[in-house]
Amino acid sequence: MTLVHNTKTLLRRYLADEKGLSAVEYGLLAAGIAIGLYLILSGIGVDLRAIFNSVKGDLDTAAKPAG
Repeated sequence: MTLVHNTKTLLRRYLADEKGLSAVEYGLLAAGIAIGLYLILSGIGVDLRAIFNSVKGDLDTAAKPAG
């Protein structure tokens, strides 16, 4: 057998092997979920910051002595 034949055989065998495929799919799924959570939570964080700043302002106003 020649080197070219051995290389072709090895390459065909490598491309036909699907054992590691499910791990890659799970990795892509986990990455997609992480990106989605990041986008959702970063949007919620902006809203929460506005709410807490509003409450802080109201508390500061209420804490000022009348006079």
